[in-house]
Amino acid sequence: MLRKVKVEQGWVQGLPAADPRITSFKGVPFAAPPVGENRWRAPQPLKDWEGVLKAYEFAPISMQVRQEIDENNIYTREWAVEPDIAMNEDCLYLNVWTPANQTDEKLPVYVWYFGGGLQVGHTAEMEFDGERIARRGIVVVTINYRLNVFGFLAHPEITLEAPEAPANFGNLDQQAATRWVKRNIAAFGGDPDNITIGGQSAGGGSVMSQLTSPQNEGLFQRAIIQSGIFTELYPGPNSPRFLRNLPEAEQEGVKFFEYIGVSSLDEARQLDSVYLRDKAVEYGKFWGSVVDQTFCVGNSLELFLENKRLMVPTMFGHTSSEFFSIPNVDSLEDFKTMAADMFGNDADTFLKLCNAESSNIEEVKKIAAVSSIEYAIRIAAHANQNTESSPPIYYYNFDAEIPGWDNPGTFHSVDLWFFFETLAKCWRPFVGKHYDLARQMCNYWANFIRTGDPNGLDSTGEELPQWEPYTSEEPYGMLFAEQSEFVKEQPSEIMSFVVQQYFKKKGLALQPK
Repeated sequence: MLRKVKVEQGWVQGLPAADPRITSFKGVPFAAPPVGENRWRAPQPLKDWEGVLKAYEFAPISMQVRQEIDENNIYTREWAVEPDIAMNEDCLYLNVWTPANQTDEKLPVYVWYFGGGLQVGHTAEMEFDGERIARRGIVVVTINYRLNVFGFLAHPEITLEAPEAPANFGNLDQQAATRWVKRNIAAFGGDPDNITIGGQSAGGGSVMSQLTSPQNEGLFQRAIIQSGIFTELYPGPNSPRFLRNLPEAEQEGVKFFEYIGVSSLDEARQLDSVYLRDKAVEYGKFWGSVVDQTFCVGNSLELFLENKRLMVPTMFGHTSSEFFSIPNVDSLEDFKTMAADMFGNDADTFLKLCNAESSNIEEVKKIAAVSSIEYAIRIAAHANQNTESSPPIYYYNFDAEIPGWDNPGTFHSVDLWFFFETLAKCWRPFVGKHYDLARQMCNYWANFIRTGDPNGLDSTGEELPQWEPYTSEEPYGMLFAEQSEFVKEQPSEIMSFVVQQYFKKKGLALQPK
């Protein structure tokens, strides 16, 4: 077993995981601490250390609002079970689980970005234990990165100081960690030329950011995006806006400095991190990715749709009951006006599909509701076929029955327990069918990480149900419910219509060239 390895900064000692055939290395630094003058700078080179670094425990999590255990909040009930977890601005660390016995095994590598809206989250969450995936012959790496105001503030002084990296420090942390993996993962028995990046929610959005950054050519070979892209079909006045351009973000930074009572970047860097965190929470703004024309050159979904991305095999998916776009109207007349504005001469077809002659506007809105994530995935998958290479895209829908007194349905993020195969860490009374499904999902993920194709053998030795790539002619996907089943059904009439409308407006065909 590789219990001690040599990376570019020095020796690292790991520990046997619960399965002693796996070695875990926790809290391995990949960049200099982003504190003091390194606050709001791109991740800086890490100094060598002397002796052997004992990588036995997770490092402190990124600065973020403290999570209080609340039985009425499904997310704190599910995962934030350690409210006093160590937290520090010095947070640029990663964790590795490896099944390798020696350094020359060239095992496939999975690099995981956690979710949490770019505001909260960390690698020590129970569901992110990489041991079960590692047992499939994968080297698993989970990385930490800066969040909220620490990771995504912009300001004119920051831009003046470092125009090559004026923003998106959290995304740059992800990039730096992935580059560290590419340079060092061979020491853990991994293959630096067989890296898959993956993430869920904001972690999936971060994968999209990395996938569409012009700085990442050759950095990874595959991508997994879980519940990480969406677009509002029916945008309303209060639709969330997560992406800002640099001048706009800079001005928000100026206002924030005024709010906290500092007049310069140097003063702001001297503030205590807890004070800064609490003032940012009090300020009440969302801190997210910025179009800085260096790392980020635009909206990642739009760039993907324009095929301005790394052309690698991609897996997309979502749960069945998350993030639906619903018309923001109060009457049938308003609904018809909205349809005319959106679909022009095709509005009558849409109205018929929605049964708009009904007298019940709420029923009509219910019929018209569309999963924002499914819609985004389907237009992305169709756009993929307007390319020369058309790398395969695999699509899934997670619709398993989730037990528990709260009857939660397939809420956002619940699939994390399954593909990491960490159900035993959850409080929910999962039974045999759930463990069978989790085993299958973990096998599909491991196969995709290994080769770019999720198909192969189950751990039972039987062939997994065949999962075909998504195409315009066959827009099908894997349904993860009571068991894995590839469903050869067309999307709903409403979904088919709105996808066709998207490409009609763009003047593009739905069929491949």
